[in-house]
Amino acid sequence: MELTLARGTLRPWRRGDEPALVLHANNRSVWLNLRDRFPHPYTAKDADEWIAHAGSQAPVLNFAIVVDGAAVGGTGLELGTDVYRRSAEVGYWLGQPFWGRGIATEALRAVTDYAFTTLDICRLEAGVFAWNPASARVLEKAGYVLEGRSRLAVTKAGRTGDRLLYALVRS
Repeated sequence: MELTLARGTLRPWRRGDEPALVLHANNRSVWLNLRDRFPHPYTAKDADEWIAHAGSQAPVLNFAIVVDGAAVGGTGLELGTDVYRRSAEVGYWLGQPFWGRGIATEALRAVTDYAFTTLDICRLEAGVFAWNPASARVLEKAGYVLEGRSRLAVTKAGRTGDRLLYALVRS
């Protein structure tokens, strides 16, 4: 399965993506805006484990963002459970050389359409560190709406700050 973007494609992670994944994920500037479960430094072992995990999913929930044939980032969905079973959290990251080109917005729009078309969900949400206005802007350009601010809710690399909650609902 591939989702076509104007500037690339989204496709499932696969063997062979490891070198590009390590190249783009092993960047402190990328890591500073992601949850701690995203490793830093990002090693070949981390890439192997991620691709094995993502490749075992059915339906596909995690996609490589591919530009010029190389995986340069990722986007994915984490399905809610229990009373949140019709909701999902969406996330994305992009290698620093590709920032500011509209690629993340395109990828988010595509994974959003995929989620609402393929999965039995009615809500997608994303949390953004308040110190990352570029990511907030990606969400806004993709149609997500700011629903709230959780004050001093996140701590990353010794810095504590606010978390912004964005969401998009299928009507």
